[in-house]
Amino acid sequence: MKQQPLLSVRKLCVDYITENGDVRAVNSVSFDIAPGEVFGLAGESGCGKSTVAFSVARLHKPPAYISGGEILFKGENILGFDDERLRSYRWRQASVVFQSAMNALNPVLRMEEQFCDVLQAHNPGLTRYEAIKRAQELLAIVDIHPSRLKDYPHQFSGGMRQRLVIAIAMALNPELLIMDEPTTALDVVVQREILQKVYALKEKFNFSILFITHDLSLMVEFCDRIGIMYAGELVEVAPSKAILTAPLHPYTRGLGNSFPPLHGPKTVLEGIPGTPLNLLEVPVGCRFQARCAKVHDRCRQEYTALAEIRPGQQTACHLYADGLGDEQASDPLIFAKAAGC
Repeated sequence: MKQQPLLSVRKLCVDYITENGDVRAVNSVSFDIAPGEVFGLAGESGCGKSTVAFSVARLHKPPAYISGGEILFKGENILGFDDERLRSYRWRQASVVFQSAMNALNPVLRMEEQFCDVLQAHNPGLTRYEAIKRAQELLAIVDIHPSRLKDYPHQFSGGMRQRLVIAIAMALNPELLIMDEPTTALDVVVQREILQKVYALKEKFNFSILFITHDLSLMVEFCDRIGIMYAGELVEVAPSKAILTAPLHPYTRGLGNSFPPLHGPKTVLEGIPGTPLNLLEVPVGCRFQARCAKVHDRCRQEYTALAEIRPGQQTACHLYADGLGDEQASDPLIFAKAAGC
């Protein structure tokens, strides 16, 4: 019997109101996250991945608005939640680790106040003593001494602040943790330390993770499956290993070939030519056509949609429907060499 997804995003559309007209930042995006799974969204800045994350947490404010689709959490459409139901959904069922830990923490309140605020707001019957005890337990979980509750955010290092935000996000034992660029601005050693700690916590408490980043090399080590976004659309969804060693979409290959190899002789990086699409000027057909070396006539005429090309691996590309994708799918990746594969 197939397990029901914890989260199902179905044909999600998110628009931004601008002086020049509405801009569709997320266009008909669909994916599932299973219980205990780590699902990643990767892509260039501005591709819509953080917009998806904010939609799942229902954190959008004008000029952004969700214009279509469904977001089902354990079968319930969160887009229909009233304020009271939304309050119980956030932090208790789904919580967020924001991109900048320093900005996510209140600089004028001690950490004790910030932990107690979250705990007592969602558990009105919790005493101050009980809230502090729970906060001490949470700090111990992320390897910070409980005595540091008396400190202010600026008294912690960048990596410790990020662990504090993770601890607050886990305060109510959520089933889904949304991590939006959680290691940005941290050095590579601290990045790995943070992600190893998060993964150990996931194994211990069995929550699911929606992991957002533009760093594909970081993502393939951490995620079970990855969705690649370009110009507001999902262009490929596959297991991490397939994204690493046998990507299907030309954009996924371009991302992989943008990383230098760690071993062997020096190579010339291919990268991705051109600039990201202006969403006010979306062309007919494939959104990646202007930057794609494999573009052909059908790409300029017909919209692309995700289709399963291999078991568990989907892509939105006309190459495979037209029988032109075999060579591309089997080309060796610089990225795979960079990862030591």
